[in-house]
Amino acid sequence: MTTHRSLLSAAAALVLALTVLATACSRPGTAADGSGPGTTLVTVSAYAEARRPPDIATLSTGVVSLAPDANGAIRRNAEQMTRVVAAIQAAGIADKDVQTSGVSLNPDYHYLANRPPRIKGYYASNTVNVTVRDIGRLGGILDALVATGANQINGPTFDIEDKDAVLDEAREKALAKARARAEGYAKRLGVRVRRVISIDETGGRGAPRPVYGRAVAVEQASAADASAPIAPGENVLGLGLDVVYELGK
Repeated sequence: MTTHRSLLSAAAALVLALTVLATACSRPGTAADGSGPGTTLVTVSAYAEARRPPDIATLSTGVVSLAPDANGAIRRNAEQMTRVVAAIQAAGIADKDVQTSGVSLNPDYHYLANRPPRIKGYYASNTVNVTVRDIGRLGGILDALVATGANQINGPTFDIEDKDAVLDEAREKALAKARARAEGYAKRLGVRVRRVISIDETGGRGAPRPVYGRAVAVEQASAADASAPIAPGENVLGLGLDVVYELGK
């Protein structure tokens, strides 16, 4: 008799538990998205950009030297490169902003028809990457590099060192766009925007996109120096937002 009662009690407890579980699963407003009865979820995508003049520039510069033998090419290249690095330092560029990017030594071949190539000399190359934090001096720095023996210059590439403030502006614009679009949906449906369910941000950390149309040539400190004109223009940072809004009465 005791065993029979225990089985009945266990069965009753199981039925009660299943009833509670079924009620919880069917109750409105308990979905994972947090929506309640009479609500609609809408996902709105918005993209926005912010622009700033760049405040740093990077360039690659170095020396390629030719000599009849490998030792002569390396020695000549080292002498020329020492003068180039000294010019970089004299321009006020910090050591942390100068980094060697490549050193190479390659034969220079002489080709004749129906004959194997013959080595007639060697090319030695040394290249450094330079970060310039005063763009107004960039033209003068380029002139100084050439004057001291640099025969390889690539760049400059302009960038924004502190991107956070620029991205915050783009983020604020994108969020305003998303809210306006959600309000438009709500108005057409005869409801209102209740709250934000989620925000997903994409992009925003890529390389800044230069805008050349509004570029202004950098003026050099000395009018007597005919330095190369530099046009930094503006850089653009953008990001996109996917925002889920809850709409309802």
